[in-house]
Amino acid sequence: MAYTATRLTSNKVKLTFDVPAETLEAAIQSAYLKNRGRINVPGFRKGKAPRRLIENMYGAGIFFDDAFEAIFPDVYQEAVEAEGLEPVGRPEIDIEQMNAGENLKFSAEVFVRPEVTLGTYKGIKATKYRPPVSEEEIDRRIEQDVRRATIQQEVTDRPVQEGDTVDMDYLGSVDGVPFEGGQDEHASLKIGSNQFIPGFEEQMVGMNAGEEKDITVTFPEQYHAENLAGKEAVFHVKVHAIQQDLRPELDDEFAADVSEFTTFAEYREAIVKELDERRDKEADSRLEDNLIEQAVDAADMDIPDVMVDDEINRMLRSLQQRLAYSGMTLDDFINNSGMDVQQMVDMYRPGAQQNVKRALVLDAIRKAEDITATEEEVDQEIADYATSIGMDAESFAKSVTHEQWHMFEDQTIMRKVVNLIKDSAEVTLEEKEEPSLDVGNMMDSIEAAAEISDAQEEEQQEAPQEQPAPKKPAKPKATRKKKEPAEEAGK
Repeated sequence: MAYTATRLTSNKVKLTFDVPAETLEAAIQSAYLKNRGRINVPGFRKGKAPRRLIENMYGAGIFFDDAFEAIFPDVYQEAVEAEGLEPVGRPEIDIEQMNAGENLKFSAEVFVRPEVTLGTYKGIKATKYRPPVSEEEIDRRIEQDVRRATIQQEVTDRPVQEGDTVDMDYLGSVDGVPFEGGQDEHASLKIGSNQFIPGFEEQMVGMNAGEEKDITVTFPEQYHAENLAGKEAVFHVKVHAIQQDLRPELDDEFAADVSEFTTFAEYREAIVKELDERRDKEADSRLEDNLIEQAVDAADMDIPDVMVDDEINRMLRSLQQRLAYSGMTLDDFINNSGMDVQQMVDMYRPGAQQNVKRALVLDAIRKAEDITATEEEVDQEIADYATSIGMDAESFAKSVTHEQWHMFEDQTIMRKVVNLIKDSAEVTLEEKEEPSLDVGNMMDSIEAAAEISDAQEEEQQEAPQEQPAPKKPAKPKATRKKKEPAEEAGK
């Protein structure tokens, strides 16, 4: 087999093949032997008809597709490896000559991982913004423990007040006609939570247990149920019971109940330390992002669209998985957002482009600096991850598959790359909030809507997904077409 390689652009290569006639003949014969049992030829039992007779009846090229599928993967892969190419999509095939007794001639154009020209990635100047922990933040954190320690007590000697939780029945109607979703029994409502239509909770203040009352409200003009938007409704309400919150005193007893400390002073000091450490980690994370983005912006590369499309599809699949945990489908989310699939894809595209650039630049730095990871470093990465999700490190390590181990290896290497950038940077510390920047609030909203709880993440017990270092490309098929992101998302 002979071939030539021509670089059409910085990220696209054309491979032209000339396969000997005897190789093509062997593939055609193999295709005949594989398929002859499924071909009907009058006067012959299935599988017994001669090849020439089948070709005369059905056409000389009846076995060409199968023959080409048998030849293509090996010759293509051989050329890819010989040229040191890293394809990032399926090749586009053009068969120029395919006849029995002649050489097979065809070409394959394929996008390849682009070459990256690195700019400055050492000695980058950046500012680490680390505002001090405020008293308000400390109070909010303590309030979380207060809410967990708060119990409810039934009230029998007074009417409903702001902050109470009521057990009630209600039946809503518009123009005297009950409407769908406007009825419930023994519903629980905290007064002041603003869970109900504006004006509803305020009118419940002053009601006593056992009392019934009609409450008149007006639905908002922008209500999700269009048949109710802007209309006046009457809710007949009956209060069954009233409960009030009994909040604990912030004293040593409270500290002992909610923590490992015996005094409130020790407990509060630990809270401050916890918030301080979290603040430092957040500041480090923002600093790393800033340094990486500067390194990415300083680099030059020509990214094939197929790489961005693949990243969009990965992001949409990730969103789809996270939505599933909240009982939503991607279609539900798209409908609720008021966007169509193409608008969703277009919104993800800038982020996907940046993700691809980031992965390419970090990998280029890895190659330039010859950064690798030892087995001990990878094992430590696995142990650290197990600890972070509350699992025993030894038990988790035993459950890690060969594929997951290499994912952790990639993660370890990328961490070392980031540390190289960070350790060489000229960093100035500012004890204040970072100036606000518009970094795509719509994207943040999408991601926030699909957040999974920490507990759900722990249940997965899977290795974290990281951008892997380049792997040997799989043998491609020549007849399959790649789906566009909008088509993939619409599944």
